[in-house]
Amino acid sequence: MTATKTLIYDGSFNGFLTAVFAGFEQKLPFADIQKERSAQNGLFSETETIFTNIDIAKRVWNGIKGRRNSAIKNIYFSFLSGEKNLEPLLYQYIRKIMGSKHVASDFSDACILKISQTAQKVHREKHRMEAFVRFQLTKDGIYFANIEPDFDVLPLISKHFKERYADQPWIIYDLKRNYGLYYDLNGVEIITMDLSHTLENSIKKNTSLVTEEYDYQDLWNNYFKSTNIKSRINKKLHTQHIPKRYWKYLSEKKEAV
Repeated sequence: MTATKTLIYDGSFNGFLTAVFAGFEQKLPFADIQKERSAQNGLFSETETIFTNIDIAKRVWNGIKGRRNSAIKNIYFSFLSGEKNLEPLLYQYIRKIMGSKHVASDFSDACILKISQTAQKVHREKHRMEAFVRFQLTKDGIYFANIEPDFDVLPLISKHFKERYADQPWIIYDLKRNYGLYYDLNGVEIITMDLSHTLENSIKKNTSLVTEEYDYQDLWNNYFKSTNIKSRINKKLHTQHIPKRYWKYLSEKKEAV
């Protein structure tokens, strides 16, 4: 029985690309790439720890981009899905792309289809977060929004909010992954916070928020109710466009939540 090679990386995207390079350099037809915090050794596998190298990661990124520009988006979006045991499949996907730039559109290939479908799910979540995020003004003059997306989309929505709200400081915090984006009018940086006792729910009243913010929420909620004609409500269609799991982010859905 041929032993497989397990490549352990730090969990970052650059670390993953470095591990991919190691697999190519060692001419591995299959590479079991695993995050260090969740790595499990197989009975017949050899293990190697891969240390992140930014220059090597850029080399792999540019190499894939040169073969098929759309492929790099599929790879990055799929990586952000956080699906378990996806890295070995991504390694196979990259090997196929590097072998033939036309294979990326061959959806009869199970590997190509899986990565494309996963990337599309993350893409939809990105657009929904861009549409449904609602900020609340804190007493520190910072607009705050908390989210709990299915996938790690913060890196994907940063540009959208930086461009749309360039004139105000804001924080978008992912409660599920316990990190956020902070824009200070100059640039965006990654932050972590202890939110165990504050801002537990973006709809729930909190002493960190200014009173006027709740007046605005009530005004908007009343407007939403007054313009809603019950006889014309199509609940099924409405839920398709705005799934219930996103209602907690919306001021106009405060009472429903």
